[in-house]
Amino acid sequence: MKRALLLSGGMDSTSIAFWRPPDLAITIDYGQRPAAGELRAASAICQAVGIPHEVISCDLSLLGSGDLAGSEPNANAPASEWWPYRNQMLVTLAAMVCAKHGMECLEIGALRTDGFHVDGRVEFIETLSSLLAMQEGSLRLSAPAVHLSAEELVVESKIPMELLAWSHSCHVSDYACGTCRGCEKHYRTMKALGHEPW
Repeated sequence: MKRALLLSGGMDSTSIAFWRPPDLAITIDYGQRPAAGELRAASAICQAVGIPHEVISCDLSLLGSGDLAGSEPNANAPASEWWPYRNQMLVTLAAMVCAKHGMECLEIGALRTDGFHVDGRVEFIETLSSLLAMQEGSLRLSAPAVHLSAEELVVESKIPMELLAWSHSCHVSDYACGTCRGCEKHYRTMKALGHEPW
């Protein structure tokens, strides 16, 4: 089965790229503030692992909200980084790339602990997979680490720390700010693995 991975360059998708190298990695610059850092990280990871990499750029910054967009959170936001329908949008754009390259499965980096957001839950992933599968191309959506936490994924993937160090988790900048929810998760995960961030 030909597999593509939606690679943000963050800790989770980076670990999956090493654990289960896909036939193609797809990174999307949709106008998010940390786009340059995410692209830098994803490119380095693909080069190190030897994964073909396609970058898609489409500026949707006017539709965003919260930390990732550099604006006030939407009234419906459950957290400061929430961007309306972001995962649905990213999967749709990546699915278009999959159709171009004849991919049969698109993988995303959702974890067990991502259920705080509706679009990180198993039922959301299954519903979106069904929607993709009923359309031409019969693409399947999969979240291979959805039963794992961030720490468990890093351990399971056996990714070397020098490669994981390329990952970029910040929500507000192309370099780690150290205080946003993305950076906090990154540091918390590294500490749980026995690696102090400083």
